[in-house]
Amino acid sequence: MRADPGRLLVIDTASEALSVALFEDGALIGHHHEIAGRGHAEKLVPAIATLPYGGRAQEIWVDAGPGSFTGIRVGLAAARALSFAWGAHLKSYSSLTLLAAQAQEMETQEEVLSIALTGGHGELFWQQFLRDTLEPLAPATSVPIAELAAATDSRTVYGTGAQTLVTARGLGEACLLYPDARAALTLPRAAMSEEVTAHYGRGADAALPTPAAGA
Repeated sequence: MRADPGRLLVIDTASEALSVALFEDGALIGHHHEIAGRGHAEKLVPAIATLPYGGRAQEIWVDAGPGSFTGIRVGLAAARALSFAWGAHLKSYSSLTLLAAQAQEMETQEEVLSIALTGGHGELFWQQFLRDTLEPLAPATSVPIAELAAATDSRTVYGTGAQTLVTARGLGEACLLYPDARAALTLPRAAMSEEVTAHYGRGADAALPTPAAGA
């Protein structure tokens, strides 16, 4: 997929990776990619500032999940703030679709790309895509590792949760991939959304207390 002419900033903090990329007229002119763990909140804005033009762009794309609750919130908050400050057009995409696009670029003849992203509470985010078109075969789900291992027969699994799933199955090949903002232009146009809201993929870890009867 080609971005509209001008500068495009891509922000991806939905996983352990902190990844930002700046494109100008479809050409990559700057990027920052590191495995930051839980350090997104402190590192994201400084990373953007190190890009050419301070990262300033006419369009911003941001990973809306699924993935890390904190990472998604940090990325969306930064994207919205910069979009407002710069008057930039804002769009979002799925972390799983980006991983599928990255897997598509690798030397594989598989007709279906199986993507597993690290989740929480013993679960993995899971989705499969047709290799040629990156069309999803089903919506993304969050599945317990043991349940997914018993249900899937994928020979190769891609993503941050790939090794976990392959180990649980006891067979197959794992290809570790982190979402990389530099790959964003390979996303199909249908994968982009004008709706910029978080897709956590599962419920929140904490819930508000239930009011007592008669309160």
